[in-house]
Amino acid sequence: MFIATVIASGGLSSALLSDAEDALRDAGIEPMGRSWVERDIACDLLFSASPRAAEAALEPLRAHVDIAVQGEAGRRKRLLVADMDSTVITVECIDELADFAGVRARVAEVTERAMRGEFDFEGALEERVALLKGLPERTLARCYEERVKLTPGAKALAHTMRAHGARCLLVSGGFTYFADRVAQRAGFDRAAANRLEVADGALTGTALPPVLGAQAKKQALIDEAIAMSIDLSETMAVGDGANDIPMIETAGLGVAYHGKAAVNAAAQVRIAHNDLGALLYLQGYARAEWR
Repeated sequence: MFIATVIASGGLSSALLSDAEDALRDAGIEPMGRSWVERDIACDLLFSASPRAAEAALEPLRAHVDIAVQGEAGRRKRLLVADMDSTVITVECIDELADFAGVRARVAEVTERAMRGEFDFEGALEERVALLKGLPERTLARCYEERVKLTPGAKALAHTMRAHGARCLLVSGGFTYFADRVAQRAGFDRAAANRLEVADGALTGTALPPVLGAQAKKQALIDEAIAMSIDLSETMAVGDGANDIPMIETAGLGVAYHGKAAVNAAAQVRIAHNDLGALLYLQGYARAEWR
């Protein structure tokens, strides 16, 4: 059995659900019923075959709602691996640090192009960090306190999954100063990120090796699954940028969260209208189960 979970950021109307069922029928897929995950917000449409055809048939409705097509069995994942910048938090920390250094426009342009997959991540990180040379170390604390905000739904996502026996890992191409604090604040089990070199109270303009990039994120997912003795089908990965693609493609359920075009193309699920709470709905968690 397969399910298409339809999630609306506002009210989810019966008319829209009927349109979705009609779209499935037009593709030769007979709907087998509805099941509300959360009344008027998230609803499962059940069907028995052709998930790829269902994806294609429902594509036009994605302009209005988020839709996740997956197998009904095993929808609740035992491991979540999440990107941090522009996913679990609302900003790119390196761009915010660059603002304090007076080089935001230069750094933000490289960040945007790197997240679209136009630049090699490791090279882009080296170029951007070099522009932060001389920034006082104390600026990290100011940046965290003034600029870093959790994405709505992030805390509920981590706490709810952990309450039901899952592990939550934050992996970031950003920096440990922020990732460690964000992981604790949002309720993740632990974090992995890059380390900024500091000397004499200021950034040296260097990220200490090894660099945590796209392949390292993927490997973190694999290593955590092995440590937990679980199959990759029991994992979920979420991110927004090109360096998240390998882990998104490797996970049992790969989610693009307000992602760049390349990430959306690689992901099994695209969340474009809702916050991170959508990742609970698509696992079948009603709000009464949220923590």
